[in-house]
Amino acid sequence: NQQLPLQIGDTVHILESSEGVDFFEGRYIFLVINKTGEGVITNESPLVQEVTSTLREWAGIWRSLFVSGNTKMVHQVMDMMHELIDWRKQILSGTLPLDELKELKQKVTSRIDYGNSKLGLDQVVRDDDGNILDPDKTSIISLLRAHESTMRQISSRRAQEERTSFLQINLASVHSHSLFVAVRNFVCIIGEETEVFMSLYDPTDSSFISENYLFRWGKELDINKLNSLRVVFTDLGSKELKREKICLVCQVVRVGYMDLKGTNTKKSTSGLRRSFGVAGMNISCSRIKYLIERLIDFGVHVSLKMLNGDIKQLRQEFPHLVDRSTAVARKLGFPEIIMPGDVRNDIYVTLLQGEFDKGNKTTQKNVEVTMSVCDEDGKILENVIYLGAGSNPLKEYRSVVYYQIKAPLWSETVKVAVPIEDVYRIHLRFHFRHRSSSESKDRCEKVFGMAFVKLMRSDGTTLSDGLHELFIYKKVEDVSTYLRLPSGADDCSDVASPSKMLPGIVQTKDRFYISTLVCSTKLTQNVQLLGLLKWRSNPSMLRENLKQLMKVNGEEVVKFLQDTLDALFNIMMENSESELYDNLVFDALVFSSIRLMADRKFQHFHPVLEAYISQHFSATLAYAKIMKVLRYYVDNVQNEDHGDPSLKAMKSLEYIFKFIIRSRVLFAQCGGFFSLLFVLCVFLQNNFVACMTSILQRMNDDHYQYYIDTFKNPSDLVDFLMETFIMFKNLIGKNVYPSDWVIMNMMQNSVFLRAIAQFASTLNKKFLAHSNFELQLWNNYFHLAVAFLTQESLQLENFSHAKRTKIISKYGDMRRSIGFEIRDMWYNLGPHKIRFIPEMVGPILEMTLVPESELRKATIPIFFDMMQCEFHSNGNFHKFENEIITKLDHEVEGGKGDDQYKALFEKILLDSCRKHKYLATPGEKFVTVVKRLLERLLDYRMIMNDENMEDRMSCTVNLLNFYKEIERQEIYIRYLYKLHDLHLQCKNYTEAGFTLQLYANLLYWSDDQCAPHLNFRGTHHGSTQRELKENLYNQIIDYFDKGKMWEESIVLCKELVTQYEEQIFDYEQLSSILRRQAQFYENIIKVMRPKADYFAVGYYGQGFPSFMKNKMFIYRGKEYERREDFESKLLAQFPYSEKMKSTSPAENDLKQSPGQKLQCFAVQPIFEQRTCFQNKNVNDQILSFYKRNRVKCFTYSRPIRKGEKDPENEFANMWIERTTYTIEYELPGILRWFEVISTSTVSPLPSRVAPLPSRVSPLPSRVSPLPSRVSPLPSRVSPLPSRVSPLPSRVSPLMSRVSPLTSRVYPLPSRVSPLTQQRIDS
Repeated sequence: NQQLPLQIGDTVHILESSEGVDFFEGRYIFLVINKTGEGVITNESPLVQEVTSTLREWAGIWRSLFVSGNTKMVHQVMDMMHELIDWRKQILSGTLPLDELKELKQKVTSRIDYGNSKLGLDQVVRDDDGNILDPDKTSIISLLRAHESTMRQISSRRAQEERTSFLQINLASVHSHSLFVAVRNFVCIIGEETEVFMSLYDPTDSSFISENYLFRWGKELDINKLNSLRVVFTDLGSKELKREKICLVCQVVRVGYMDLKGTNTKKSTSGLRRSFGVAGMNISCSRIKYLIERLIDFGVHVSLKMLNGDIKQLRQEFPHLVDRSTAVARKLGFPEIIMPGDVRNDIYVTLLQGEFDKGNKTTQKNVEVTMSVCDEDGKILENVIYLGAGSNPLKEYRSVVYYQIKAPLWSETVKVAVPIEDVYRIHLRFHFRHRSSSESKDRCEKVFGMAFVKLMRSDGTTLSDGLHELFIYKKVEDVSTYLRLPSGADDCSDVASPSKMLPGIVQTKDRFYISTLVCSTKLTQNVQLLGLLKWRSNPSMLRENLKQLMKVNGEEVVKFLQDTLDALFNIMMENSESELYDNLVFDALVFSSIRLMADRKFQHFHPVLEAYISQHFSATLAYAKIMKVLRYYVDNVQNEDHGDPSLKAMKSLEYIFKFIIRSRVLFAQCGGFFSLLFVLCVFLQNNFVACMTSILQRMNDDHYQYYIDTFKNPSDLVDFLMETFIMFKNLIGKNVYPSDWVIMNMMQNSVFLRAIAQFASTLNKKFLAHSNFELQLWNNYFHLAVAFLTQESLQLENFSHAKRTKIISKYGDMRRSIGFEIRDMWYNLGPHKIRFIPEMVGPILEMTLVPESELRKATIPIFFDMMQCEFHSNGNFHKFENEIITKLDHEVEGGKGDDQYKALFEKILLDSCRKHKYLATPGEKFVTVVKRLLERLLDYRMIMNDENMEDRMSCTVNLLNFYKEIERQEIYIRYLYKLHDLHLQCKNYTEAGFTLQLYANLLYWSDDQCAPHLNFRGTHHGSTQRELKENLYNQIIDYFDKGKMWEESIVLCKELVTQYEEQIFDYEQLSSILRRQAQFYENIIKVMRPKADYFAVGYYGQGFPSFMKNKMFIYRGKEYERREDFESKLLAQFPYSEKMKSTSPAENDLKQSPGQKLQCFAVQPIFEQRTCFQNKNVNDQILSFYKRNRVKCFTYSRPIRKGEKDPENEFANMWIERTTYTIEYELPGILRWFEVISTSTVSPLPSRVAPLPSRVSPLPSRVSPLPSRVSPLPSRVSPLPSRVSPLPSRVSPLMSRVSPLTSRVYPLPSRVSPLTQQRIDS
């Protein structure tokens, strides 16, 4: 069995196949497969290939974002990838029409470009059709234009997303809900065409909540319809969710004969709309996710799902449910919030009921109402009437016919959707006709009545919402005639007036009722608000309209918030030269717009006002007028006439200032000269560079040579080359184009590379000889070439594999080309090389650190050439050595260099030096120094970004010790301060003091001026060494005081006392330092200091960093830090390490293992008796410091067993092995730990004899004081029982305490209990 691991999207190319044994309806197929896809010609379109490669690249980035925990970007990238996957499916399906395919292609390319920008990837340049441009076939100017166009589109998209994100954040508290309904089946045996209306209904208020959703069902079952009958009821807010009950109502209307059971269908009237049935189900229970409801004689199977968001959000978040084929049924009314820019103009007309006289008929009429929308000329408007969502628009609407009913109740609602500009000239016309069940009679039936209603009133407002009784006129068809008649009771209270006004017009006694609901963001039913919105048509009424605005209902204002605010600011701007309306506009702005936001009823409109300010507000000069009126109200706040308006203005300050700030920002953007100048400069610079690059691209070698030959004067040629080199270097360093314009950057680099090569040839030909050598010109060339090589856009290792492959295949590695050119130019210098040392050491080092192996192999030998030049000139290469060490520290700390560079540097220079007669020894020594430095710098760089502060301190100490060894004082001081700062971050004040003390030790008590490198920090400065050292001492004393190391502070105080008293005679400072010194002495005696414990830690295994691998350290614990806590901290720093259970020395196999093994145990410091304390009764407070400080040796006692364990007495053959550890420096010091440099172990057998006599003599001196201490003994007896239980756990410490009294290794007595042993010790 052989398996080929594949991932989704991998290209598999079947190169060859062969048939084998029959198996499973076929044969074994043996394939020769090229999985890489290289060289494979696919039949996919270029756009599909681009989407595939983009998804692969984004997938890797998405994985990295997920690992790093960037949740926001993870979701954004995932959403974009899902969009591309869906669009890719649509393209591959091949079912899209050309116009939709073109539109989808634009969306795909726009999304790819935006996503690449969002993820910091390269910008793709395209033509107007979205096709990727080929740089070889496109001019540089065209590429520049394409880049700029793409960038504008991306910026627009980013700004739109930011606005959308802003609104989503602000709208988080205002939820828009939608109900998704999918019709699964319609089970009904009717035998006629059927119309099924679905809507949301509130039985408590007996009102419909939403408009209808209509789907038609034929006589036979249509399987294709089952998956396409979907609707979303939108704009549902919190009010709807709080309703006591909401029902999904289903009304069924059949379209056919009057009588469903009729037999003689040939003579019956067809096409009549007849009510068949109705049903409803309660959907207010939030737990219901899937409902099935069967009606009595028929059934409608539906599934329901509550979705959050408006229709735009639903299409983005639920594309599998809500697509273009899904019908949208809007709420009968406005949603809770109306965002600026949302335009709606729907007029809902409901046929309620009528009362009709039977006239000359023997039975009641079968009334059918036909509604149409007509203009002022009587012309019927086409396709403006909608029976419901999901239906096609109609020219006219025919109502349901009820059989022989005098007062039919229709309650049928239709939507009239006409352009806003047409509303002012249209009206609704209703025709009434009797429908007979017999087709022959029905043909003879005429319209027996007509009614109408205008949508606009004479005052310019729309028809008011609610019930309207319409007059029914007889035999009136001329539009010019009936439009002069009153339409109903709202127009005329006297029903007889029509006949009096127009002779011959007959008004019937029939009654007809409708209700209307206007849902429009542009048509208002309020006269006062309309007067403001149309203020230009009647300027003389402007003052009155502004005053009347404050009386308008708040609900009406918020519906037209954007139009209202636009009108107010237009009034202000169009009267900018006058202050006539400023106060009124300000009052209207405060009271009618902003103040509404403070009302709890309209608090959910806050985001709407925020959106208006950020997106739609455009009054650039409004800030001046608003500030002027605001200041007026502030100045007159005490005035009784202005007190109330001033107070209300103060309550609205938040939005007043937002309007002021936004207006001022817009003014700066539009009229800011400097911003405009900056944009113009950038535009001109980009165009200039593009034009210059285009010209250079077209120049061949002959053109360059011809241009160079035009300079007859060498000085003119020098000036030209100097200016060109400087200009190229500036253009490279300033990044003329954004980093993601990879095509423009690479085109520019390729052109510049060729130009630099041409100018280098000119240097060799004209300015290399001794007589005409131009040092500055050559120096500029080298700096330009190195700047070109090290620029960010050419560092291929920072790019993805795909991008790196594309660049190399098209342009090659330009770093290698320019690097080889620099090497050749250097060797061409001959005797002039010494003039470039040490100045060129840094640039050459920067070039060799570029991680390209061939480039390094070619350029590192330049260093040996520099060593030779300086050695032959000066007899040494100290300048070169000092410069390369200084530059290495800077470059490696900045992120350059690696282990490969260290190995290549060592190998190449060692090989070269060993072949040289005089440089073999000093060269080898120099290479060793650089190798050691690189090791420490690489360790330091690797660990500096780590959270482990102790590792960072260790690497810093390694470096500063190295620089002290090679006597590089300025770098040594720099790393001392880095260590000092690390200690302060960890609050290691004692260690920070010892670190600064190393700095102070470099200085003398003299009045010599400080060298510049000694004044490293502004906080510790001094003009003389004495002044600087004094400042450092005072800081160190403060640190020791915080660390309770008063003995160390006293030492420095004494040194300062000597200076103040005997050298500079500053008695004021002397008295101050003596007071501090006295306080330190007092602290030593009176203040209790916690004793620090010490721990030995071994790091074994190859998994640890080199500076701690297979080494043991002694750590000084923090105050009250137990061994268990210390171990937990170590294991947290190395989560993959394993704690060793044994305290024995590590074996070699363990040290060579690949993992991480941690060994940790407590050790005891060895107190070295100070000469001044011998044979003296010294206070324990004084001695306690020296017992655990200023120590270098530590001991650990390990119990071992000689022979087999005695079952009767486990202590019979128990012995003690004692190990002494010596560290490099005393603790405490500049670190809280130091490496163990030597270990000595005392074996049990010899040590039980020799040390015993030496330990006996001190015993009497220890016994003699006992009589004087007998009296306190009873007071110490009582606590003894409470401490008995822990004694077994303290056997090890007790055993270690035997050693000062007896031999280091003599065994425990076989019958001595731990308690007895403790008493012996005491």
